[in-house]
Amino acid sequence: MNTAELTSLLDRLRAEPRETEWLEFKANRLEPQVLGEYVSALANSACLLGKPRAYLVFGIQDGSHAVMGTTFDPQAEKGKGTQLLSLWLSLGLHPNVGFETHTFIYQGKRVLLFEVHPAFDRPVLFYGTAYIRDGTSKTELAKYPEKERAIWNRRVDWSAVVCEQATLEDLDPLAVEKARAQFATKFATQAAMVAGWDDATFLSKAKLTIRRSVTNAALLLLGRPESSTLLVPRVARITWLLKNERNEELDYQHFGPPFLLNVDKVLARIRNLTVRELPEGTLFPVELTQYDPWVIREALHNCIAHQDYGLRGRVQVVETPDTLLLTNVGGFLPGRVETVIEQDAPLEIYRNPFLAEAMVHLNMIDTQGGGIKRMFQKQRQRFFPMPDYDLSEPERVKVTLRGRVLDERYTRMLMARTDLDLGLIMLLDKVQKRQHISADDSKRLKAAGLVEGRYPNLLVASRVASAVGEKAQHIRDRGFDSQYYQDMIIALVREHQPVARADIDRLLLDKLPEVLTSAQKLNRIHNLLRRLAESGLIVNEGSRRWPKWVPAGAGHPAGRSKETNDKQR
Repeated sequence: MNTAELTSLLDRLRAEPRETEWLEFKANRLEPQVLGEYVSALANSACLLGKPRAYLVFGIQDGSHAVMGTTFDPQAEKGKGTQLLSLWLSLGLHPNVGFETHTFIYQGKRVLLFEVHPAFDRPVLFYGTAYIRDGTSKTELAKYPEKERAIWNRRVDWSAVVCEQATLEDLDPLAVEKARAQFATKFATQAAMVAGWDDATFLSKAKLTIRRSVTNAALLLLGRPESSTLLVPRVARITWLLKNERNEELDYQHFGPPFLLNVDKVLARIRNLTVRELPEGTLFPVELTQYDPWVIREALHNCIAHQDYGLRGRVQVVETPDTLLLTNVGGFLPGRVETVIEQDAPLEIYRNPFLAEAMVHLNMIDTQGGGIKRMFQKQRQRFFPMPDYDLSEPERVKVTLRGRVLDERYTRMLMARTDLDLGLIMLLDKVQKRQHISADDSKRLKAAGLVEGRYPNLLVASRVASAVGEKAQHIRDRGFDSQYYQDMIIALVREHQPVARADIDRLLLDKLPEVLTSAQKLNRIHNLLRRLAESGLIVNEGSRRWPKWVPAGAGHPAGRSKETNDKQR
């Protein structure tokens, strides 16, 4: 959320008549242990109340909701021992449903907002103990067994439900055979025993059946194609679409169960071309495919594991000449991709826990929940753009993988700077894509000497540009100081008076920084003319709409007022 969104949110929170089970205000700070207990209590209370988030706000007085400001900084505080507070909190939460912290200026004072995710089908414990809010008080959840039961029963895992109409005959023999091989690979010490199990025993060991009854998860992963009718009204489908650069549909194909086999068929439809012609022909020491097969497979498996099948949507893979777009229905449970990447304690929540565990046993997804982070690391190793997660729709997750280098300077910088951590690389990736980053992130990049320019128009820093042989492009991006452009305007006006605004635009537009948009360039020229007019160096003898700029001279005193010049512009 940006500052405007955070301000609007805090306005709404302060408008609440009083603190509630999902909202707490604190004047300044809390001790680490107490803070963790509050996060647990708010997460559990938000689950019971059906709230998408709970909030703990520092810098707002309880009761009056007056704005006090706070000095509390969770990024600088320690938890226990030498561990940073945020990491210590994350490690203590089980399951770690996630939280974000937002620091911003509100009504002239610094405030800190904890955005806490709700518990998901089980209570959230903090170092072994679960907490709950009783009105405006925090207490242990064990004192309220009825509330604890309600949290456990809050959501039924559809993937774990037994399909009463299904039998083992509804499972595809080839899919079961591959599942055995995958299970033996995952659990190598049991490989010899796997071969001796009958199908019913194997499926039970792989946690695809319950008491030898076929679950919805088993039908999704191993079911015969016609078994999808047993899942109605849920939809079990992956759709591959091929589009050209004009977004026109060229081809498509639908894939149903068994997903264990059909994921490979989806991947086979994707034209993963070998990249040969790259800038200067020497960008990579070897040829590379557009996409890392592991990254595509991980993204697709995540779509299957996190799909909200109750919404009756489908997983989509849309292929264009330079991108792959993978989508699934259902919100992104961790809330922010940055949360997954930055926290060393992976989030332990899945929309379909039974299905996810079965996919772990079949070696389809990472048991530690680190697959998303590894996707980013793989792209970094290939010097390709980072995956783009679009979470703008509350019930849909979109992931874009780019199969082309966007900015050679960014790529060469990654090759030259192998010391950069993943967080910095993600920010630089946004800079190369001209995506918005916060002012704090901009300061972080500048402090590391990686970018320069006036926020939000950032570019690769000169030191880095020099290191990767992009000095000329860096100057084109950065542009020159204002005096350089003012001197050009004055020279044009003196030699070709009267000069129209269009003449000045033609002179400067291709000389201004390339990182600026057309609108920003025109605004920059407007500001240059305003400063020259205020300095009495040039005068507008025309109208505001049709200016005619001439040098200030006889009849055009340098002392002309700002208001007069404004009217003439």
